[in-house]
Order: sequence, then structure tokens, then C-alpha cells
Amino acid sequence: MKICVVALGKIGLPLAVQFASKGHEVVGADVSERTVQSVNDGTVPFPGEADLDVRLKEAVVAGSLRATTDTTAAVSRADAVVVVVPLFVDAEGRPDFGWMDDATRAVAAGLRPGTLVSYETTLPVGTTRGRWAPMLQQGSGLTAGEDFALVFSPERVLTGRVFADLRRYPKLVGGIDTESARRAVAFYEEVLDFDERPDLARRNGVWDLGCAEAAELAKLAETTFRDVNIGLANQFARYADTVGVDVARVIEACNTQPYSHIHTPGIAVGGHCIPVYPRLYLWNDPSATVVRAAREVNAAMPAYAVDLLAAAAGDLDGLGVLVLGAAYRGGVKETAFSGVFAAVDALHRRGAKAYVSDPMYTAEELETLGLPAHRDEPVTAAVLQADHPEYRTLSAAQVPGVRVLVDGRRITDPALWPGVRRVVIGG
Repeated sequence: MKICVVALGKIGLPLAVQFASKGHEVVGADVSERTVQSVNDGTVPFPGEADLDVRLKEAVVAGSLRATTDTTAAVSRADAVVVVVPLFVDAEGRPDFGWMDDATRAVAAGLRPGTLVSYETTLPVGTTRGRWAPMLQQGSGLTAGEDFALVFSPERVLTGRVFADLRRYPKLVGGIDTESARRAVAFYEEVLDFDERPDLARRNGVWDLGCAEAAELAKLAETTFRDVNIGLANQFARYADTVGVDVARVIEACNTQPYSHIHTPGIAVGGHCIPVYPRLYLWNDPSATVVRAAREVNAAMPAYAVDLLAAAAGDLDGLGVLVLGAAYRGGVKETAFSGVFAAVDALHRRGAKAYVSDPMYTAEELETLGLPAHRDEPVTAAVLQADHPEYRTLSAAQVPGVRVLVDGRRITDPALWPGVRRVVIGG
């Protein structure tokens, strides 16, 4: 097959490489000339994705993968088009379709009869049928479900382990009609491999959910579940702090029963997915009070961590405080919806002199993000925000002057912090 992958980001590029590894001719389309040049040079444009550097180089050298900024031209020669363009939400949770609208218009301009179009970007329910189908039809003069196939098939992978997750989890598809779904099942069975999963009630592979709306809801539901679960865990942790109980021991005990699967509380819920997709769900279902409450609890956790610091250290006015970790997740160089921003804001509101350090970022990179980089200014307190592996062996000697540490991820070794008051959330 000839396949076009639209947007070569942290999901799209590994997908393009995966498709190419199955013997297909893949063209990746991206609006960034820098990204396109990097891919054509066989160089990964972002760090941290396991095996991507080797597999990308192999695909480019073999001639099975190339990149272009001309989406329309790439689509015009494709049998299948997979769209993985980012969708954002504003502060009120309203989706911003701007980038996806532009990409869809470019796809429509090159669309030809017989092509399969699959959207993998997480969407509000009803978007594939209600927004993309009319836009594709208007721009191409073709009819969805008759002249071309259209499906939604959510990405279900985690950055850093995309190739492993592509094998591990069933690939969900939902078409705007039966034939579109059939085409999508055949396509994904051709380009993906699946691990044996005896724990599943049915064979691991491509699962047709019956319609595009079901596939859209499945993605929102599985991610919103995580946010709600974490919100509940954070609520337990905050209560545990009031009664002197270690919530980690409580959760460990609860989860010995198969009916309990309480997640881990912590200082922040960040990334492109968990903080965002519940808002997309709420856009569809504004009466979902449980979802809204969980989102509010999780959004408040960075400020709560600063409250714990103030309770342990006293007045923060004028106090030098180092926030450890800008990334939203350990080992990933990405700050999307990271708790670092809210933590710094909360410290500033209390008059503290906040600084940020991160083993994956230079001081200049942090300042470009609008964060106050630590350049050896004196600090007397620290808040650990990201669970980078380096912090597991971090010691008080490496942060001289610190007398209070709020470990928002419970990963520091207490034995390495003698003489420092170490505080954890829920405990």
C-alpha cells in the first residue's frame, strides 16, 4: 500500500515507521520544514522514543519512508491516510480544531476515490461524522462512505514506548458505515502486529466497535477513567494527611483485592492526554459532575503541595524554593500541562522566590518555556514535581541549604535526606 501519515509528532512518526516496517510505501506530511528535513535525513526530531532512531534510519535508507510539507500531494497518491494532528483545548475546555481543520482541508484537496481516511487524534464524540465527513466531502467533491472510507481509530499508546504499546493493546476502529469499518480493519491488520493476550476475553487485534461514535467515546472513557481514579486517590491522600495515615499503605492494601484498582496520588496530572480528554468529554456531556469534580481536584494538587511546604517550612515570603522537574512525566522531555507551571505560580503567590531545574532541560530551555531556571541561587526548600529516575538517588548534599523537601511523587530515598524534613502527599 501507499500510506500517508499526516503530522510527524511523537505519535505520528512512530506510526509512519511502523507502517514502513511492514513493507509499505509511506509518506509523512508535516507543516514543519525542520521536522521534514530531519525525518528525510533519518534523524529523530525529538528524544525519548524507544527504538525510533534505529527504525527510522532503517526505513529511510530502505526508501520506504520519506517526508514532505505538501500534504495534498502526498494524499493524492495514497491508498490510506492516517491523521494524527494535535487537538487542543482552551482554559474553559473548549476544543480548538484549528490545526485539524487546516489538515483536513489539505487532505480533502488531494482525496481520490477509494481512499481510506482514518483519524487517530482523540476527538469529542460525533466529530468524525459531524465535522470531518462534511469537510472532506466539500473539499473533494466525493461522498464519504461511498467514494471514500472514513473511520475513527484512537491512538492508545504512551510516548516513550509507542512500538510496544502498538503490539500490546487492541486497535479500536469505528466507521461511519460498515464498509468503512471493514476497510479499516483490513488496513490495520496489515500494518500492525499484536502480542498474545490471554487475559483478554477475545483475541488481541483490530476490534470494530460498530460506529465512529463508539470508538470516539472509548478513547475519552478510558482516559477520563484514569483522571477520575487519580482524582479519587488524591482525595484519599489529602484526607490521610489530616488523620496521620500513610495513604500509600492503604492503597497497597486495597489493591490486593481484584475489585480495587486505586491509582497513585501525586502533585500533578500532566501530559497531552489525561488533563485534556476529560475536558473533551465534558464538552460533550457537561452534566458529568463526577468528571468535573475529579478534574478540579487534580488541577488543585500543585497548589496543595505548596500548602504542605508552607505548613512545614513556615512563611514562604522571600524564601528560595527549587522546583525539581519541569517535565510532566519522568524520562520524557515534554511540559504539556505539566504541574511545574501551577507549582511556580502557587509559590509566587505566596511570595517565594521560585526556581526550576530539570536533568532533561538546560537553563536556557527552561527560560524559553517561561520558567525561572535555577542558576545556583540559594534555596532553603524544594518541591519535587517530576518523577525523573535521577531523583531516586538525589541527596540533600546535591541541594545544599535545603531544610524542607516536599516529594510530590514519593520517589526520593529518605535515607539520603538526613537533617531535612521530608514531606510526602498523603503521608
